[in-house]
Formats: sequence, structure tokens, C-alpha cells
Amino acid sequence: MTYTVLIPARLASTRLPNKPLLLINGKPMVVQVAHRVASGFATGMAPKIVVAADDESIVRACQAHGVKAVLTRTDHASGSDRLAEACEILGLSADDIVVNVQGDEPLINPALVGVVAQCLQAHPRAAMSTAAHPIALASELLNPNVVKVVLGAAGQALYFSRAPIPWQRDLFPALERGSLPNEWPTLAPGTSYRHIGIYGYRVHFLSQFPRLQAAPLEQLEALEQLRALWHGYTIQVHVCDDAPEAGVDTPEDLVRVRAHFAQRPLE
Repeated sequence: MTYTVLIPARLASTRLPNKPLLLINGKPMVVQVAHRVASGFATGMAPKIVVAADDESIVRACQAHGVKAVLTRTDHASGSDRLAEACEILGLSADDIVVNVQGDEPLINPALVGVVAQCLQAHPRAAMSTAAHPIALASELLNPNVVKVVLGAAGQALYFSRAPIPWQRDLFPALERGSLPNEWPTLAPGTSYRHIGIYGYRVHFLSQFPRLQAAPLEQLEALEQLRALWHGYTIQVHVCDDAPEAGVDTPEDLVRVRAHFAQRPLE
């Protein structure tokens, strides 16, 4: 199948200024992400990979390393808006599939990118696809920074939340006592999943999405994907066995990823 990987890259970052251009193993971070995605495919078989940048400096850095990049506006309210503009610049067709890979994920599993694209292609009624993996620890289920997703019988997303969902009724007394077990031996298999922030879109939906009314649930949870569910669109979810490597959000994350590449310089 053919599809396009879009990597949004915004120069401004509160915790890590100029984040897309920070060097990792001698390459700007966003370039490492693009090269990482391409590394998972045989020569000549990689999808089209394009960085959607908001600054000329990012475009120049990508071009210097053989990565295609397009310059988008600086005033986009969200990454979805930036991706929609990139689709217009690239002249993609309405039925084309794009996969959104964040520009701060230099350790992303390239296979996951292809799986998310295939997931959307295999479910023509879905407007989006994404990924998740099972949750086993109470610390993850209770962490508001860990986004949870509940799935239907066919693998479609029913709801995303920062709250622990689904919740076992019989655990309320333990929660009140502050004695929740760290593991959940009574949790039924296939009920609790951690959302992985990678998305596949059909271009015609992506072009409409930024114009949809913001959903009350989206604003309450601060989760943009809830807008799609609120408006009745289907999000198909691929379930992975394991959690992916974490991205770069903090200076400590940058140190960790640089150390990873120092130990594995050929990645």
C-alpha cells in the first residue's frame, strides 16, 4: 500500500527551545525521526516521508540531510491544522492515507507506523487509526499523564480519558483506604489499554477535522481525539504487545535518547 508519513515540527517549545533542531548523534532530532521511520522499510519501499515545519530553519536542516520538508503557517492552533495544510501543499488526494508521527519520537518503532496505516486501510469505515497496549500496573492506570482508551468488540475506540478507565466497582473501597495493589490480578484481559500517540488519517477527514466544533469532552480531558468520537467518527485501534520507547519532552529525556544513540550509533 502507499501512504504518506507527516512529521509536524514546531520550533517553539517551552521546555526545550528549538527542539526539532537539537542534535542527536550529529543530526537534528526531526531528521533522526524521519530517518528512523525510513529505516524500517526495504530500499525503495519506504512511504513518502515529509516534515511539516513552521520555520525555514527546520526546512533547511531537513533538506541538508535528504529529508523532504514543507513550510506551513506559524499560526496553526493544533498539529492537525498543520497536517491539513501540508496535505494541501503536497496535493494529496481525498482518499489518501497519512500517518502522523511526532517530531520528538526518535526511537519510534518503524513497524508501528506501517501497522497503523494498514489498520486504517483495512477498516474503510474508520476515519482514523491509532495504537494502544495493555495496562498491567495500577500506577499507570492512575497516572493522568497516561491516556487510557476503552475498545469495542471490533477494536474501535469507545472513549479516551486521563482517568482510570474502565474502573472495577469493587476497587472503590481499596481506593478509599489507599491500599490499591500495584498489579491488577483481577482485571479481565483485554479491558484496559494505554493509548499510543500515533495516528492514521484519511486526507478528506483530516481536511475537515480542524473545522469541526471543539467537543466539550475534548476540552474537559484536553484530548483532541475526543472531538472525532463526539462527532460520530470511528477511530480504529491496533493493539500492540508492548509499550513504545518514550519520546523527548524534557531535558532529561534528551539526555536519555542521546545516550541511547551513543551506544547504538548505527541506528
